[in-house]
Amino acid sequence: MAEPVEEPSNRPSDPWGRIKNLKSKRNGSNTWQVVAGSAVLGLVVATGAVLAAGPWDNGQRKAERQLAAAADRTGGAHHGRRLPGAPEPAPSAPAVLGALDTTVTRSAPQDPASLRTALAPLIAAPELGTEVAASVVDTATGKQLYGRGATSPMTPASTVKIATVAAALSALGPDHRIATTVRLSEDHRTLTLVGGGDPTLTPAALKSLAASAARAVEKADATGVRLTYDTSRYTGPERHPIGKNPNLAPVTALMVDEGRLDDTDRGPATRSEDPAGDAARAFAAQLKKAGVKVTGVPREARAPGKAPTVATHHSAPLAALVERTLTNSDNDIAEALARQTALAKGESADFAGARRAVTTELKKLKVPTAGARLADGSGLDREGRVTPALLTTLLARAADPERPGLRPVLTGLPVAGFTGTLSTRYQDGTDTTGATGRIRAKTGTLSGVNALSGTVVDPQGRLLAFAFLAAGSTVPADAEAALDTLAAALTGPGG
Repeated sequence: MAEPVEEPSNRPSDPWGRIKNLKSKRNGSNTWQVVAGSAVLGLVVATGAVLAAGPWDNGQRKAERQLAAAADRTGGAHHGRRLPGAPEPAPSAPAVLGALDTTVTRSAPQDPASLRTALAPLIAAPELGTEVAASVVDTATGKQLYGRGATSPMTPASTVKIATVAAALSALGPDHRIATTVRLSEDHRTLTLVGGGDPTLTPAALKSLAASAARAVEKADATGVRLTYDTSRYTGPERHPIGKNPNLAPVTALMVDEGRLDDTDRGPATRSEDPAGDAARAFAAQLKKAGVKVTGVPREARAPGKAPTVATHHSAPLAALVERTLTNSDNDIAEALARQTALAKGESADFAGARRAVTTELKKLKVPTAGARLADGSGLDREGRVTPALLTTLLARAADPERPGLRPVLTGLPVAGFTGTLSTRYQDGTDTTGATGRIRAKTGTLSGVNALSGTVVDPQGRLLAFAFLAAGSTVPADAEAALDTLAAALTGPGG
């Protein structure tokens, strides 16, 4: 039976996306006025709640910066085009997430003894199950302020994605893009769609590739072409060890929209049984629309060695893929990034090669890997093991001002009560609601396994990294609430 994992929220991961979605559904200017007013009010509240949640790139995720740069700035920095008769837009809100300068020692670190006293009754909560391990680290000093089985290997579930993306960023850099290409044989009779391993390839990207390929075919004066598709960049089995599962498509170097057969972009979905073949058939249809005569049906084959590239599509930068992976707990991108790391390190692009490559890169980052087993990139494999100390060390590395390339590990973490897999938590009127917006953390859920690992600013103004891994729970919702309470305690009394 397939293991359940957390089901990411379908709420957009940034406030501008929410405003845009609401605007597209408006029924008159009055509705838009209400939306705009509510959005401004919400941003003011959010600003107060998460002002100290840095250190982020001047308070903005990469995806948000890109959206802001591309937006029509008429009538304000982020409010879009003003409708006829609508009121003047309110001034743009400041960055939601304020920057925290980790090079400045604002005050003395928190007393470990007081932290132990605060966490002791919470970590003993029966809702967490039969085994709990934890680590809390001051990111400025690297000193562990609290530990309970901090070096004990535990099943990480999706918190392992922190390790996956950190390794990818370290090996490839935040600006790396995954290329999907089209190659035309020397005799001009065969086009080959070559998968580079980008699971976020879209139908629009296929259309653009087809248009470029059609121009090359026309220039070559070819009367018709055969179409093949090449998935050889990845090796080994396509199926994850858990088997067929709505949380993950077959892992292949060529797919469109993560092999989803519906209009979702996150969470469980019905998946294609043959994502590479489906992508090739969709590409063939686009070629025909572009005026290319395609003979026969697409077949899988390696591109000829000397066939020149006639079209290329690049994925979003790795930094943006990392953020999407963490915010939405995207298993497909996580597995792809593990394989991209394998390719960068000269390993085979399969589950085993990815495990070796990620482990090697973590050692390069001087992360404690004793007892760790990076069984997969997504955390769906129950055989995976990491220690709380491994996760908190990685988060501290990402906060290091000397390692700006790792910063997307932090900016991608879901924000408590606002984004991704934490969007519906910290909002239920419990004693954790004071921590809404102040905690950024990756969630992890399998049957009987619950985890939470991320960052928080403590009462002294210092950035702490934490990891709480629990096993043996019987009621997932109760275990999640107990984890939320633990993290909230790090924000101080009443947090």
